Amino acid sequence: MAKPSTSDKRKTFRALHQSGCFVIPNPWNVGTARYLQGLGFKALATTSSGHAHSQGYADGAQSLDEVLAHYRELAAATDVPINADFENGFADAPEAVAQNVARCMDTGVAGLSIEDFSGKEAKPIYAIDQAVARIKAARAAIDQAGGEVVLTGRCENFIHGKTDLDDTIKRIKAYAAAGADCLYAPGLKTREQIEAVVKAVAPKPVNFLNSGAFGFTVGDLATMGVRRISVGGTLARVAMHAFIKAAREIAHDGSFNSFAGVISNGELNAFFAKDRGNRS
Repeated sequence: MAKPSTSDKRKTFRALHQSGCFVIPNPWNVGTARYLQGLGFKALATTSSGHAHSQGYADGAQSLDEVLAHYRELAAATDVPINADFENGFADAPEAVAQNVARCMDTGVAGLSIEDFSGKEAKPIYAIDQAVARIKAARAAIDQAGGEVVLTGRCENFIHGKTDLDDTIKRIKAYAAAGADCLYAPGLKTREQIEAVVKAVAPKPVNFLNSGAFGFTVGDLATMGVRRISVGGTLARVAMHAFIKAAREIAHDGSFNSFAGVISNGELNAFFAKDRGNRS
């Protein structure tokens, strides 16, 4: 079977947003991306925190060139669409956001998100006029390239201490009107919040960040009207947590008990050997 082209993957990703509910888990390197693809997930998303931590950076501390190289690597290694967690577009000014979005699309991703977090904790959220102008600039860059890439507009209020649902809804409605294909407000926790956001931008799709702490299943979120479910850096933290726990046990206790029951080298070899064979 021929490998899907970048255009094929972008069309597939756009179609996934038209109906139903799908999970888009977040790998942080090629191995985790290929394993998730092997489990049957129809699309994947990058995680800024997961990749940054794996490279020894704090979340948000990597350069534009570093993250673009990461996107390019994941897009080339997978047959399913990749959505880029493009943070704030690595720029404040709309014109610079548009230029960076063009570079992001060149990596082969099928979608990308632009958030309204300024990167400055003293004033973390862009003024709404500037935030809307940045979404419009991203939309124009995507349209100039053919319009296939899915644009997600993110309101970061809830994860930066501004738990104002009315302002969040005002913002995501403005981002939808500015051309975002999908809307995303990470940090929502209750059914009432989720359903209010879904209703506010309907029929446009909503992404929900599920860290597992809220008790919602895929079925629960589908019933609420959520179209796309991501997990952010949580899978990466699961892996890092297990590594840190085992390493601390060795360093502090001289014990290797955490190694019990882990997946074997043979199992991983068998998966990746078969996986690589499927790629040839």
